[in-house]
Amino acid sequence: MWALCVHIRERSVAVRRSALPVTVTALLLGALAAPAAPRAEAAPVTPRAEAAPAAFAHPGVTVSRAQLDLARRQVNAGAQPWKGAYDRMLASKYADLNRVPKPRAIVECGSYSNPNNGCTDEREDAIAAYTQALAWYVTRDERHARKAIELMDAWSAVIQDHTNSNAPLQTGWAGSSWPRAAEIIKYTYSGTWANSGRFAGMLRDVYLPDVINGSHSNGNWELSMMEAAVGISVFLEDKTSYDKAMARFRTRTAAYVYLASDGALPRTVPSQNLDTREKIVAYWQGQSTFVDGLSQETCRDFTHTGYGISAISHIAETSRIQGQDLYGTDVGERLRHALGLHAKYQLGTAVPSWLCGGSLKLGLGPVTEVGYNALHNRLGIAMTNTQTLTSQNRPAGSNNLFVAWETLTHGDSTV
Repeated sequence: MWALCVHIRERSVAVRRSALPVTVTALLLGALAAPAAPRAEAAPVTPRAEAAPAAFAHPGVTVSRAQLDLARRQVNAGAQPWKGAYDRMLASKYADLNRVPKPRAIVECGSYSNPNNGCTDEREDAIAAYTQALAWYVTRDERHARKAIELMDAWSAVIQDHTNSNAPLQTGWAGSSWPRAAEIIKYTYSGTWANSGRFAGMLRDVYLPDVINGSHSNGNWELSMMEAAVGISVFLEDKTSYDKAMARFRTRTAAYVYLASDGALPRTVPSQNLDTREKIVAYWQGQSTFVDGLSQETCRDFTHTGYGISAISHIAETSRIQGQDLYGTDVGERLRHALGLHAKYQLGTAVPSWLCGGSLKLGLGPVTEVGYNALHNRLGIAMTNTQTLTSQNRPAGSNNLFVAWETLTHGDSTV
């Protein structure tokens, strides 16, 4: 197994900054140690949760004011990759100033959005609100700010609940985009948003209760739900919910991406009672060989794995903006190896027989920019495979669920 770990590891040849926490060095040394002896049960783990800040930073959900300012300067200067990313965003349906919101009182989403009663409309209106907010910030054209407000107001006036089997995931996806839009408008637009209080009430009463307690489904569900919970908590300045969501996020991230330092088996979420090797292997889609960066859903498909990786990066970025940098913890190490492993095979490397039976369902999606920027551009870690894939995908667009325009907001940024 050690040889396999070395083989797929995306090596860090650049020297890390000397100020990196000692915990990162310990993790790296642990990854170089021989694997622990096999154990019948996975030891429960409760990673340390990061506390809410004394005062929340705004705008502070996934993208900061400094990042917005950089994007604006670079777009206005015609610099790449920002200008190309902005042009792609502005040409999308989400930037249409004639967009008509389609709110519903009850959004009903079954498995794989069947039935789809308002599911696509809600997600895409939320992405559109975020798109319009970004367009406002770059251009200072108030029409975009007013369109973002129109979309947010339309939904906050109507929606009451999410129903059917995919309700938690749907709430997580839409609930991840709404606070990004709201943060930019509330804290950068000097015009009137009379119904901002009603919008806050919508997030507090309709969205937060559906996501804050997490999920026992596949890991991408709970990670997306925690992304929504963390973002909503920032907008509401709800420290209690922020702490709860971050604690659940830390536990789920450790159980979603494997590191050799975890031992012979992946970590688990204690409440799921995955207390034997057989149960863990089944939950990991039948995969019984574990290597750095492998995800609980790698052998399911890369698309769902990409959802989980993206949510991890978004929460880590929000946490950094709020004053707690998780990139220097196991979260950063798991994200780094997950990006590296999946980028490698997404780029076409032959799949070995020990990995998912020698066959992978690719389709990672536009999910690498945030993590790559944080780990490579800020921390100086060489990430060759991730860099190649990120460059190939630029300018990154939207997955039409909860990821949008991350080359614009995070590409080649050190702020």
